[in-house]
Amino acid sequence: MRRTFLKMMALGVAAVIGSTALSSASLAAANTAEGDRKPVRIGWTAWSDAEAVTRLAQRLIQERLDQPVELVLADIGLQYQGLAKGDLDFMMMSWLPTTHASYLDKVGKDIVPLGMLYTRARLGWAVPDYVPEDQVKTIADLAKPEIREKLKGKIQGIDPGSGLMQASEKALKDYGLDGYELVSASGAAMTAALGRADRREDWIAVTAWSPHWMFAKWKLRYLEDPKGSLGGLERVHVMARKNFYQEHPKVAEFLTRMYLPLDDLEKIMLEADATSYDKAIDTYIANNKQRVDYWVTGEMPAS
Repeated sequence: MRRTFLKMMALGVAAVIGSTALSSASLAAANTAEGDRKPVRIGWTAWSDAEAVTRLAQRLIQERLDQPVELVLADIGLQYQGLAKGDLDFMMMSWLPTTHASYLDKVGKDIVPLGMLYTRARLGWAVPDYVPEDQVKTIADLAKPEIREKLKGKIQGIDPGSGLMQASEKALKDYGLDGYELVSASGAAMTAALGRADRREDWIAVTAWSPHWMFAKWKLRYLEDPKGSLGGLERVHVMARKNFYQEHPKVAEFLTRMYLPLDDLEKIMLEADATSYDKAIDTYIANNKQRVDYWVTGEMPAS
């Protein structure tokens, strides 16, 4: 099963090991140095919120729990498959109850929820505030010919396999947005397009989600979604393969305790965009010692 999954990874999916993208040879050397202990394998996708929580967990698992970690960059659908087959140990980006419902329908019986990382997440379509609200307030407004022309008939999207893109395809149909193209791209390409449009004050509509640093960097607003095509408030969970807790109880218990307020997560993301994830995580750990100690040890701080 592992061999099959790794072949799938090779078809356009990069494996990122630790924070330094080690080669297979250097990984073998690292494992030998660790006494041949196998690293826990964390699936992730390069979405800003997922990268923030994944790299924060990686740091603490390696440094505080003395457990080697391997990060595997993969499309979200492949992550669910990897957990079900036992090729990945856990992932930290399961959006429930709506966004990833289709994945859980397929593999939910074969994976195990470990904990809730944060709440009040949401998906939607957003436009810059300079787009007049009296002209574009709801997704339904995009059907107006003059609005479609100003948006050049495009909704700027992200990875084609994401739950947000699946929901966006549904929104196109629900609102009868004929003549629109949902543009697939990486999350970074989406924010780059948004940045270019903002500098020129061009009209743009993007697939968006909260938490995301773009709402702190630019003045944006979500379009109202009266049909509920893009869902409501979501919660984000850690999902693991079967028997992960039995084999790695300390890591699993750490993950059940790891919870971030949404404002804290957005601060990490915003600092990471300005500097790096390593520096942002340094700052967060230094400023939240009691919370981080509780995650790692399970011991409540003295009152």
